[in-house]
Amino acid sequence: MYRDDRGPPREMHKVTCAECGKETEVPFKPDGTRPVYCRDCYQKRRPKRF
Repeated sequence: MYRDDRGPPREMHKVTCAECGKETEVPFKPDGTRPVYCRDCYQKRRPKRF
């Protein structure tokens, strides 16, 4: 049996993506000072690794 030793599940917070407007959840509570993006928009904005 697989056992997850990473601790309790994270509390997720519902937000609206600042770029596409899609509702999503993030594992932190946004403080309103910076935009929050869905997974897809975040990946598009992230610098490419070489």
